[in-house]
Amino acid sequence: MQRRSLLGLFTLTAGLVLTLANTPAHADDLYNTIMSRKAIRVAVPTDYAPYGSVGTDMTPRGYDIDMATLIGKKLGVKVELIPVTAPNRIAYLQTNKADITISSLGKTAERAKVVDFSIAYAPFFDAVFGTKKVKATSFAELNGKTVSVTRGSMQDQELEQMAPGAVVKRFEDNNSTLSAFLAGQVQMFATGTTVAAALQKMNPSLDMELKVILANAPCYVALPKGESTLLAKINMIIREARTDGTIDKFSQTWLGAPAGQLPD
Repeated sequence: MQRRSLLGLFTLTAGLVLTLANTPAHADDLYNTIMSRKAIRVAVPTDYAPYGSVGTDMTPRGYDIDMATLIGKKLGVKVELIPVTAPNRIAYLQTNKADITISSLGKTAERAKVVDFSIAYAPFFDAVFGTKKVKATSFAELNGKTVSVTRGSMQDQELEQMAPGAVVKRFEDNNSTLSAFLAGQVQMFATGTTVAAALQKMNPSLDMELKVILANAPCYVALPKGESTLLAKINMIIREARTDGTIDKFSQTWLGAPAGQLPD
């Protein structure tokens, strides 16, 4: 009986050792690593304005860069910006080249299998824009009004589904779509908020505002699986920034409109 007990204890101990050996050493200790290092490595875009681009002084700038700066400031650590592209922004987390990714990343079921996501920090939406004198705050109010759009684009499909009463003027490229609005040929135009923000920056005096949102796919901070302490800290920072207006300020600056209600 004693021999069986010892054998059982040995088996249990061996199993526990094996389990611990197979547990990733970094699980839930990334926060402590960052604090010890006194720096957080953030993967950001530098080719996707206005979320991230390089200014004339060769310094990264944009919504995602502002968000990275805020997180570093709130954690009390230095921010090391690591330029990434869309294909490798998650891979950089998996290969430990970055601690977190802030790169206009949308949350999908497939991505959630390999990384964890914060609550949303930024809107990413297609919308209809127009002059302030034109009243259109709902799809119904688009009825009978002229809207330029690029043929075959997502905005074209969204307008067809959501605002069938609008008088849609289709153009073969994005520049023609915008030019139609600038020339006064249409009352409004449909595009991504990034395009609208860039247009407003190029023409600061342009009479333009967001009318209705066609589709919203918010952006999230991504981090390695299992880092619950770091995730909780980042969520707290984002939630506070939503409440105190910082997120709306970022959005107004880079996207031309407040962030509004963002999902968790």
